[in-house]
Amino acid sequence: MIEHTEPEPSRPLRSWIRASPGTHIWLLIIAVTSVVVVIAPDRVEHVLLHRNSSNIHELVKHPIRALISSAFWIEDPASLALYAVLFELFHATVERWLGTLRWLVIVATAHVVATLASQKFLLMAIQDNRAPHSMTHVVDIGVSYGLAASVGVLTYRLPGPWRWLYLAGAVAFFGLPLLTGGTFTDLGHAISLAVGLLAWPLTLHPDPHPAAAAP
Repeated sequence: MIEHTEPEPSRPLRSWIRASPGTHIWLLIIAVTSVVVVIAPDRVEHVLLHRNSSNIHELVKHPIRALISSAFWIEDPASLALYAVLFELFHATVERWLGTLRWLVIVATAHVVATLASQKFLLMAIQDNRAPHSMTHVVDIGVSYGLAASVGVLTYRLPGPWRWLYLAGAVAFFGLPLLTGGTFTDLGHAISLAVGLLAWPLTLHPDPHPAAAAP
């Protein structure tokens, strides 16, 4: 497990970042790729987003690359600020609580499982003529599956009745779209939330380091 450094009371921002290195490295990479998308010509942007997608076409041709690279791009760079806030609220909090290794295992597992399951669902829809064949090349990138997993596992960090209220809100947010004609992405979000909730055993012995355990 990556060791966290001692907190520095006089430098709370620095302490926060150093106590959740995985979150902030990931966020930095997303910021860089978002800048690339913004400055790239439309044709290059199109190629970049499709080549780094975890769609059916790329999963068949380059499964490992597709699963990894798709986690470091977002389709709309304008949403970077929102993702930065969500990363701090959920990813950084979970990483400080459980430690970098366990946080990474949960998030990576959710990203892979949700991607493969949702794309399998999409493939079945295409084969049954419920979705156009062009969806095999759909842009499927982003960080939302990992976020949903962090939202899920964070349930076990909350005390008493707040835990159940939070859980009800999370289930409603990610589950209701499935009841109203949800997309394959909505299915992926629900699966990722479930992965986070199923990661309960990893929360039984949180990182004992003060920086990781701080609320």
